[in-house]
Amino acid sequence: MSKGIGWGFIGASTIARQWMVKAVRAQVGHDVVAVMSSSLERGRAYADELGIPEAYDSVDALLADPAVDAVYISTTNELHKDQVLAAAAAGKHVLCEKPLALTLQDATEMVAACRTAGVVMGTNHHLRNAATHQAIRAEIDSGVIGDVVALRIFHAVELPSNLQTWRINKPQAGGGVILDIVVHDADTVRFLLGEDPLDVMACAQHGGMAANVEDGSMVIMRMPSGALVQTHESFVVPFAGTGLEVHGTQGSIFARDVMTQRPLGEVELVTAQGRRTLSIEHHDLYAHSLAHFARAMREGGEAAVSGEDGVKSLAVALAVAESASEGRLVRVQYPV
Repeated sequence: MSKGIGWGFIGASTIARQWMVKAVRAQVGHDVVAVMSSSLERGRAYADELGIPEAYDSVDALLADPAVDAVYISTTNELHKDQVLAAAAAGKHVLCEKPLALTLQDATEMVAACRTAGVVMGTNHHLRNAATHQAIRAEIDSGVIGDVVALRIFHAVELPSNLQTWRINKPQAGGGVILDIVVHDADTVRFLLGEDPLDVMACAQHGGMAANVEDGSMVIMRMPSGALVQTHESFVVPFAGTGLEVHGTQGSIFARDVMTQRPLGEVELVTAQGRRTLSIEHHDLYAHSLAHFARAMREGGEAAVSGEDGVKSLAVALAVAESASEGRLVRVQYPV
């Protein structure tokens, strides 16, 4: 692709403003050329603020713009399926926010449509793009901590006030901590351990922020290797900090402040030889993801987090929701 690559943003969202415009523009020859909002007035104000040439109030209008080669979708979750299908039909590459959809059938159809259309599809799980997580995986893969027996993730935060909208008051949009944070933790587990959870046992919590959806959860996952995974997610915990621990038969890894969009955090390895802080060269998580996406568009191959990865993280999250609702162990149902 010798010409520049134009991105259309479907959804004038906070994440797009704070992270994704800059990430796109960090790629040589890439720019955001259009944004779509259900309110044209809001879309134009958003475009003016961020230096985006065009604003539209419908997906069809944005997809008809010949300057748009790829789309980033960050609308509410119940809208993703129709928007991805439309983009694929228009021959546009697709990077979609998580969760991909509200059902596995819908998510699977989205991935299949992009494959049939011959366009790259990615899921915007940012955490596996962090230098900290990549360093942790490298240590696990090296065998320095032996066989992994346990992984613990601490992802309890306070949901910022500007995000306390549909995430806590609109169940039909996939609000709640499970589809907002557990999906990220599921992708992190899959990335770090290189295997898919078999089954889950979970409890959900109403901690005072949300009335109609859960705002806290604790989950246990069983892995094919025999490792156990424990996660804690919350919207109502302001001072815990985030992190993860990986415990093996010959050592442990302790990571602090790593379950975040920001390029920061520390990782320590502990073995019989002592303690060692890993040297981490931090980078922008989203720019790193977009670099993989740009290469996939240019050369073929997969995005940093593929559509199939997004389907699997959704499968885990839906199993967690079922377990929390029914109070029982639930087998994760992955599409064949």
